[in-house]
Amino acid sequence: MHVLVVHNRYSSAQPSGENRVVDEEVGLLRAAGHRVELFERRSDTIAGRSLLGKAAVPFLVPWNPAVRTELAARLRADRPDVVHVHNVFPLLSPAVLAACADAGVPVVATLHNYTQVCPPGTLHRDGRECGECVGPRAPLPAVRHGCYRNSRLATVPLAVGLAVNRRRWWTGVERFFCISAAQRDVLVRSGMPAERLVVKHNFVPDPGPVRSGGGDHVLYLGRLAEPKGVRLLMAAWDVLAARGGAGVPLVIAGAGPLDREVAAWAADRDDVRYVGLYDPEQCREAVARAVAVVAPSLSLETFGLVVAEAMAAGVPAVAAGHGAFVELVEDGVTGLLHRPGDPASLASRIREVTTDPARSREMGRAARLRYEQAFSPAVGLERLVEEYRAAIAGRTESMGGSK
Repeated sequence: MHVLVVHNRYSSAQPSGENRVVDEEVGLLRAAGHRVELFERRSDTIAGRSLLGKAAVPFLVPWNPAVRTELAARLRADRPDVVHVHNVFPLLSPAVLAACADAGVPVVATLHNYTQVCPPGTLHRDGRECGECVGPRAPLPAVRHGCYRNSRLATVPLAVGLAVNRRRWWTGVERFFCISAAQRDVLVRSGMPAERLVVKHNFVPDPGPVRSGGGDHVLYLGRLAEPKGVRLLMAAWDVLAARGGAGVPLVIAGAGPLDREVAAWAADRDDVRYVGLYDPEQCREAVARAVAVVAPSLSLETFGLVVAEAMAAGVPAVAAGHGAFVELVEDGVTGLLHRPGDPASLASRIREVTTDPARSREMGRAARLRYEQAFSPAVGLERLVEEYRAAIAGRTESMGGSK
């Protein structure tokens, strides 16, 4: 199969699960013998633009005509079987869909977040869940609240792009890949065409050897930002410390807007280690040595790569009991779920897993089995190729029906 992957790569200054998913899917397809090419833009290039070039970027968010022309020409020359769209913000824009229509190539799109209904894509505002823009109306509440980067001005291009391109997305994509059923439910409620929304979980590469022993720390691995529940985790850990501790230290690995706050909180403590950004090998090692991986997100996660990575390593997760986490984690079997936003509940669940090594090992074994059945590369490849074929067949049938 010949696949063209379209993706605007996020800044390399911050860890991006989305970039990783794209790279791993491309590698998986190529290893299976498929021809995969890339049509990319990189957000890192914005910093090197002239002042005028930087000022022009917000105007390209709703529509980039140069991208339409360039991509359409490439599609006519290369004739891929299918185009797989990931992220188009900020440099590609939904103009990629028009280019595919111009060339008559079927399109699938992975929805890594909620940008189809929420300009910043998080369904989270002011420390709580928010669904004000979920529905058929224009995303005016997002502009009013300045949901993207706490700025009304920065939110406007996203809101405009969402409003003017909504119908183009819904009619120009043969298959939308939702990465969890929880995400699909939200999008169906928003009015997206249910018949085009399929659940295709992300896969996770097999890390090799699974955890041996009981582990020696609790691990938080991810972006240090309020929606990810970092402050909630710090509050829960303080609760645990006041009650005698968890028996193992907390390791926090990541970067983000709260890194200074985390570093100050962790300073001079024996029960917390803030280690900054880990490289991929360090991440795998840290996961494999964990008693549990903690994922306390306040926002409704669409998947949760770190939870799936923990499962692959035979490590249970302690995760917020909402969003995709309730699909990934079977409470008490493959991990533990806590009440979202509740530090006492999170503290209690962490203490459960750290004070019962036998149960942690049992849950870890069950987590590994769940990974093999649902999130392994073999399963991921089968589902991906299956959906590509369905999209191609759907496009062929629709073209035949229009004659």
